[in-house]
Amino acid sequence: MSRIPDFKEPDDVRARLEETGYLVDDGLAVACFLALRLHRPLFCEGDAGVGKTALAAALAEALDAPLIRLQCHEGIDASQALYDWDFPRQLLHLRAAEAAGAVDADRLEGELYDRRFLIARPLLRALETWPSVLLIDEIDRADDEFEAFLLELLSEFSVTVPELGTLRAEVPPTVVLTSNRTREVHDALKRRCLYHWFEHPGFDRELAIVRRRLPGVSARLAEQVTALVQTLRTEDLLKPPGVAETIDWVEALDALGASEVDAEPAMATLGSVLKYREDAERARGPLLAALRDARSP
Repeated sequence: MSRIPDFKEPDDVRARLEETGYLVDDGLAVACFLALRLHRPLFCEGDAGVGKTALAAALAEALDAPLIRLQCHEGIDASQALYDWDFPRQLLHLRAAEAAGAVDADRLEGELYDRRFLIARPLLRALETWPSVLLIDEIDRADDEFEAFLLELLSEFSVTVPELGTLRAEVPPTVVLTSNRTREVHDALKRRCLYHWFEHPGFDRELAIVRRRLPGVSARLAEQVTALVQTLRTEDLLKPPGVAETIDWVEALDALGASEVDAEPAMATLGSVLKYREDAERARGPLLAALRDARSP
């Protein structure tokens, strides 16, 4: 049973993603096509704000499938990601059974661990939902133990619940894992995935993304801000701005009524694009110089 009957080649995936407003280059179009065709997870790595999470949302829209998101964090464990038992409902059932005079302990225990009392967390929901797109976001923030837990799930697309047995996906979900590379993810996990490194886009592609996301803003404003962000990325910053910050900066200036870049509002809205005090101080001189160039005809 194919999940991608209409996607015969990477260009089909590219076209469908672009219909959702997400622009992809050749490498990413091929990676997405192979992930869909081969039912392999796609591991997306790169700086924050370059479109990794947005890709999962675009794939969900392209496939007309729900996006199921697991946000990773330090200390996340299987019960938060996979399933948990609904203890309050189990207790109510137990009390109701006792009030009704139930005496068969084995039968009562079996009723307590019925599927209806199982709370499906994101991973289990994705295994039981077809079609679906599972986003495992910022896997680099999780612990090594959680990575190890994911290995079997991403290999077999199944999970064993001791009280119920093995639950297996009839058709594997489309899986996107993202990492901002705050730490190295183990090779064992990467080997189970297709890999794509997200570069910051060049000027033309970034401008196209901004215009696609903010079609109502001034064309000159979009061009100037995109050029300024491209300049900022050449500086030695703690966190180079991503495309998301470019969009935020254009949106902020547009909200102030700007149709082109002026130094005062640009500097006042610098928090839209630079998130560290050190970066703002370091970039102030080069930015003012770039602003003067941007104001030139």
